[in-house]
Amino acid sequence: MLILGIESSCDETAASVARDHTEILSNVVSSQVEEHKLYGGVVPEIASRRHCENVLPVVQKALDDAGVTLAELDSIAVTAYPGLIGALLVGVNFAKGLALASGKPLVPTHHLAGHIASNYIAHPELKPPYLCLVVSGGHSHLVEVLSHTTFRILGRTRDDAAGNALTKCARAMGYPYPGGIHLDKASKSGNPDAFPLPKPKIADNAYDFSFSGLKTAVVNLLHNASQKGTPVCTEDLAASVQATIAEVLTEHTMRAAREHGYTTIAVAGGVSANSGVRASLQKACEKRGYTLYMPPLSLCGDNGAMIACAGSYAFEAGIRADSSLNASATMELTAWGEQSRRTV
Repeated sequence: MLILGIESSCDETAASVARDHTEILSNVVSSQVEEHKLYGGVVPEIASRRHCENVLPVVQKALDDAGVTLAELDSIAVTAYPGLIGALLVGVNFAKGLALASGKPLVPTHHLAGHIASNYIAHPELKPPYLCLVVSGGHSHLVEVLSHTTFRILGRTRDDAAGNALTKCARAMGYPYPGGIHLDKASKSGNPDAFPLPKPKIADNAYDFSFSGLKTAVVNLLHNASQKGTPVCTEDLAASVQATIAEVLTEHTMRAAREHGYTTIAVAGGVSANSGVRASLQKACEKRGYTLYMPPLSLCGDNGAMIACAGSYAFEAGIRADSSLNASATMELTAWGEQSRRTV
């Protein structure tokens, strides 16, 4: 089975061709980081315009690199939700046109299902059920992966996601966009115990996350130090922020695994590239005898390969869409699985 995956949910235009779920024949990514760096973050209007410019050449290169033609494909998968609505619409409408012109089935794919699927590419032996921590700029989810297209959400962020908190803390410390990478590098030479930072608990769901208090504490700490003329070691603060977030993510994941009987754990999403998060989860899993799966750094960020992989499982499960498919900035991962059994 050959499938084309198209991703345009944020600021990467990406496309990939996969064979039989996990064999990646091509993986092309056009990043807009350098342009958005001028503004300190992603500008949605600019992102949408760049997707319009990039989607055709990126898809063509993915097909060329894979050595396949449009006629040889079995289906076309596209990220339809969630994400920046303007960015999503570019990929969705391009995929709809491509499917209509070629007569190929169209498979609407959930962005988080794509991140989860990145582990299948790196670790084909991984099979559901298992517990997955999905952490990115906009998402912090603890997910029971019951099948390749069936999920149950145990916990989620109540406010800022882990990646968003890392980015905002990095910006407050003066690091350029994308801040999470720079904060990670700085943390390696800092003292993670230098600054005690809040680790909020959610009363009605122990698995849920909240990182807005941490972000506010860091901003206030820097503001107060500036008013007093007191220097702050940014390496120490970076290390403290990263260690705090990693500890919270790990603690919630281990609790969910223990209480729901999982010994196989996976992590996915952009923040799964963070060295502190990876090390913390690895240490905790080794201590408990759990098996931990992590995608390689090349598959942690947004890419077409994860959409091609997730889309291939969705196609196999009967997920289809017709020309009425519309993008959505918000859609629950569980709703995608339920909706997938009918044409959308």
